[in-house]
Amino acid sequence: MNTRISLIGAPTDIGAGSRGASMGPEALRVANIASVLASHGLEVLDRGNLSGPSNPWLPPVNGYRHLAEVTAWNQAVHDAVFAELRDARLPILLGGDHCLGIGSISAVARHCRDNGKKLRVLWLDAHADFNTNTLTPSGNIHGMPVACLCGHGPKELIEIGGQIPAIRPKWVRQLGIRSVDEGEKRFVHEQDLEVFDMRYIDEMGMRAAVELALALMDANTHLHVSFDVDFLDPDIAPGVGTTVRGGPSYREAQLCMEMIADTGRLGSLDVVELNPALDVRNRTAEVAVDLLESLFGKSTLMRK
Repeated sequence: MNTRISLIGAPTDIGAGSRGASMGPEALRVANIASVLASHGLEVLDRGNLSGPSNPWLPPVNGYRHLAEVTAWNQAVHDAVFAELRDARLPILLGGDHCLGIGSISAVARHCRDNGKKLRVLWLDAHADFNTNTLTPSGNIHGMPVACLCGHGPKELIEIGGQIPAIRPKWVRQLGIRSVDEGEKRFVHEQDLEVFDMRYIDEMGMRAAVELALALMDANTHLHVSFDVDFLDPDIAPGVGTTVRGGPSYREAQLCMEMIADTGRLGSLDVVELNPALDVRNRTAEVAVDLLESLFGKSTLMRK
């Protein structure tokens, strides 16, 4: 795994249905993300925050809220993430809401195309984020990034990264899903997205789910993890805008992160939807940083 890490803040809640995710990058810094990762022998550069348009907080137009602003933010994220990958660094996007996954994953996909690598996207989330403007009840674009990346979305967003679609559904594995809109559910099945929902995790266990989600990767696979903090059960992570009960426990989430770390294939990462305005004494940011520590190789057990 690459030990040269770059932190990129994207302080916006432009795609979300509640305000506050714009404070996420700072909350992660307050939870000492840089020094915690550096304590594991990683070289960490904090690139500071990207800038983009402010949130006008307007109703949706043609089923999209804030499309122009979402596009501007995602273009900025794409350019920043792509520059770090080209510089042979591992970018960690500090969100911000999950619409930013469009910019970061389209940059990773472009990097993989340029370098002849295969891409695997592990989407850790309570939601499938596979809505379109005709399916969404809200118009909030943070419910659409996977669909946009797979080519189902407005021209402005699906073109970021230079190829439509940026990714194929079969490159994605979703884990922890437990809240999907009706029309979105049908669309996910049509597109053949591989989803390990909470029922699967309850029945088969986190270990089996993560093993399957990480199966068939080889030395030429770039693994991108898109970690929406609402993946976690709200009992341990209350600081998110869209809490859904019944998520993975702390131990299950730790196991998931340790198994990803064991592959040695992690090449890029999003940490999104942390909303300090809804948190309790920065607890959610601290749990997120704790889990990231495991993602970068801190084993909680005595293993050789």
